Order: sequence, then structure tokens, then C-alpha cells
Amino acid sequence: MNILMICTEKLPVPSVRGGAIQTYIDGVSPLLSKRHKLTILSVDDPILPNRQTLAGINYVRVPGKLPDIYIKHVIEYLQGNVKKYDLIHIFNRPKFVPPIRKTAPHARLILSMHNDMFLLEKIQPTDAVAAIESLEKIVTVSNYVGNTIAKQYPQAEPKLKTIYSGVDIKRYIPSSELVRKKERDALRRQHNLQNKKVILFVGRLTAKKGVDKLVLAMNTLKKKHSNIALVLVGSKWYSDDGISDYVAYVHALAQRSTVPVITTGFVDPKEIHKWFWAGDIFVCTSQWQEPLARVHYEAMAAGLPIVTTARGGNPEVIQSRENGLIVQNPEDPEAFVNSISTILSNPALQKHMAVTGRKLAIQNYGFERVAKDILSVWESKNEQK
Repeated sequence: MNILMICTEKLPVPSVRGGAIQTYIDGVSPLLSKRHKLTILSVDDPILPNRQTLAGINYVRVPGKLPDIYIKHVIEYLQGNVKKYDLIHIFNRPKFVPPIRKTAPHARLILSMHNDMFLLEKIQPTDAVAAIESLEKIVTVSNYVGNTIAKQYPQAEPKLKTIYSGVDIKRYIPSSELVRKKERDALRRQHNLQNKKVILFVGRLTAKKGVDKLVLAMNTLKKKHSNIALVLVGSKWYSDDGISDYVAYVHALAQRSTVPVITTGFVDPKEIHKWFWAGDIFVCTSQWQEPLARVHYEAMAAGLPIVTTARGGNPEVIQSRENGLIVQNPEDPEAFVNSISTILSNPALQKHMAVTGRKLAIQNYGFERVAKDILSVWESKNEQK
């Protein structure tokens, strides 16, 4: 089949600026392109050409950044290529479905949902219903996302399918322990983290991600574990190291902390796995109903025990005391103190979680499995004609 994947207006593909959806597409597209002719449409970027073919995949990039501007250019592209595509796979923008259906009335339409974009503040009910009626399948990154859609729009339920995201196993699991140790030691020396138990956060520095709760937890945690340090990998937005009010607040908390706190700013997606290797425990502090943060898969593959929150889809990939612990009250810093301390106080449990997490990543969360699941949707016998 000739297939068009339409990304969001936020960030380009390949993921030169980061982004969960962009990383997802990067991970699965080389595998999908072995079976089908693939074109990926995304927003333009100063460092990327507007037309490009890499490893047999066609990349088209159009102006965007704002949804209305982006969809205008998407439709213009489609109008010139409407007979070209058998299937159009749209990412995370149900609002785009009705105009795409109007422009491409005979193409099969699939929608991948990575966030709660069917909420009333995101899309009018009439547009949501029109989108659902036009779609053959709605793929979601967690049961939480699918259940939220079905609760609002029960008619969507038969079309829903959960496909958990994944991770580049080869990148996060090193070819040898010596490779991992070399990179780990280099980063830890560079930031004076030798002989420290490194607690790692990776994600955007925003209030809904809640990393301030983790910084606040450090002073209490130090009373139980004196040799700890905290590393915060991320910025206010993908590839943007600007200082928002929240970032300034987190930096102020870090400066006052009695525990060493390293703030890295934005890290190139091609290098971020090295920080996972440098850590000892990974903590996801999400305060909002997170669809399911992909950092969980990365932490598992890197062999880190996970502490995450009972928010949205995050708990769906955590087996308590097997690959991590789940914080029920993430608004309370003490809850993070207790969970992190449980792991630090029990080296056998920490090792068990590390080994189990990596095993789960290999078995369930490689991009090969994700691509296989997507192909099962694309190649369904029930495909619309």
C-alpha cells in the first residue's frame, strides 16, 4: 500500500527537536517501510529540507506551528496527491480528520491518539462525531486514553485499539556492559556524581509534570540516604532552554536544596540514553492524567527501577515491586520520599526491578512489536474498500 502518515504541527520528523510522537514515528517507520511505501508529512524546520527521501521513506514538510495554518498546508498537499494514498494515518489530531476525509474521500483513515484530544475544550462534539464516523480505527497509547474517548463518545468503542508505545532497544541496551560503564562514568565525573545514588527525572519542566515535588522531596530523603543526587534532564519545551516562571521556580528550589541537583537543560534525543545509563532510579512525577509517558519504556530498557504516579495510563506498564512502584498521592513530596527510600534501602529489590524492567522492555516494548501491531491494523482483513 501507499501510506501517508500525518504528524502534528508541533515538531518535525525525524525528531531533531525531540517529541514523543516524533520519536514514536522515527522508531516504527523504518520497519513499516519494509512492507509499504511510506510518506511522512510533518511541520517544516530550518535545519531540514521541505522534501527529502531517507532510507526509502519520503518526507514532506510544510509550514505550520499553529493547527489552522498547518492543516491548510496539509490539505493543499493532499489536493495535489489525493489519488496517491490508499491509507492515511493521522496522529493525535481528531480535528484534522473531517477536512482530510473531505479531501480524500476514498482513502482509509486511521487515527493514533497520544493525548486527550477528544475533550470538549479541544474539539467540538459535532467535529468529534464526524471524525469518529470517518475513521476505520482509533489507535491509543494506553487503555486510559481509549477509555476516556469511549466515555465521552460510546460510538467510538468498537474502533478503539490500544497499542502501547516502545523504545529503541538497541540504543538503550548497550552492546556491552563496558560501553554503558564508560558513558556512565564519564557523565558522572563531569557532574561530580561519583559514588552518588543518582535519582533521575527526564521530561519537560512544566507544572503538570510536577518535578518540583521531587526537588522538595530531596531534603527529607537525604536524612535517610546521605549519598544521593538528583538529575533533571529536560527544558520548558522540546529544544527550548528558555526560562519560564515554573523553570525559574524549579531552579530556585534546586539551588536551595541540601542535595546536589543537576539541571541539564535540553538534551539531544540521540544522546539522552546516556543519562539513563548514568542514573540509578528513574522517577516520573506526573501530576496530570498523563496518557502514558514514553520515558517509562526508556527507563525499563536502561535497567532502572521506576517510581511513577497513579495518573492516567502510567500505572499500566508498572508491575508493583517487579519493575517499579506507584505513588498514589503525587501532590505530596513525602510520597516520593517513601517510594524512593523503599528502593534505596533494599539493594536486592533494586536489582530485581532493574532486571525485570529490562526483560519486560525486550519482551513487550521494542519498536518491532509496535510496528507489528500497527501493521495488523493497516493490513486488517476488515479494511474498508
